[in-house]
Amino acid sequence: MISARTRLFVLLGDPVAHSLSPRLHNAANQAAGVDGIYVALQCLRDDLPGFLRGLSRGGGGGNVTLPHKEKAATVLDRPLHAVRRTGACNTFWFENGQVVGDNTDVEGLRRSLRDFLGRSPEGARVLLVGAGGAARAALVALLDDGVGEVAVTNRTMERARNMVRRIGGARTRLLATRTAWHGQSYDLVVNATSVGLHKGDPSPLSLERLGSIGGVVDMVYREGTTNFVESAQRLGIPSMDGRPMLAHQAAAAFERWWDQPAPLEVMQSALTEPVAGRG
Repeated sequence: MISARTRLFVLLGDPVAHSLSPRLHNAANQAAGVDGIYVALQCLRDDLPGFLRGLSRGGGGGNVTLPHKEKAATVLDRPLHAVRRTGACNTFWFENGQVVGDNTDVEGLRRSLRDFLGRSPEGARVLLVGAGGAARAALVALLDDGVGEVAVTNRTMERARNMVRRIGGARTRLLATRTAWHGQSYDLVVNATSVGLHKGDPSPLSLERLGSIGGVVDMVYREGTTNFVESAQRLGIPSMDGRPMLAHQAAAAFERWWDQPAPLEVMQSALTEPVAGRG
């Protein structure tokens, strides 16, 4: 029952109507017996600072999704390590008089990748598509788990170059052209763009133009299957869409807000109904 003590948590983004996050978190709140409610709120960029700080200081918190994660990182009083490394924030709350932010996308991808692969991706050769907030989280997660190499490709070369300079290091390289990956083989191909969110979207790249591929990860989820995952399935390549990552990053956020383990199995079961989104 909602009372005057109920804590309010909100997903801030534009759009948000597609999101599974309210379903995940409200199921988790009920299962864990905590007094909180979670809703999605469409939010314009200029309105983000007021919403984020006001909700936090009122005793609640929430998540940030497309296209505001990088903006959110600039609003915090205390950005945690993952935010400082990626320049993006997807989780916020109030603690010791400060608005605190984390990027649980990093931990979400690490946990879901280990489930998908059955092991750490240590030593893997990875092709990463994208250079936005999700791609930055993916790059940090991959490097932290010891992959051998990450090749980055993106529609906007300068944005990708900035990401590689900020986060990369010796194990990350920017592909010189948008077709430099043709004929190359990778242990893992990761889509960290928003391409695939809508039913008519194409795949972010043609898997047929690659050499051998060990696995495909699409950080996007939508009703049914994304075209990228469908392409992988047609080629017999193991694949995963963004739902497992969503559950794991949501569990990590729950742990930040409530300082107790998240009911992960309950959150995962909330993903069964069809919907589209990322975050």
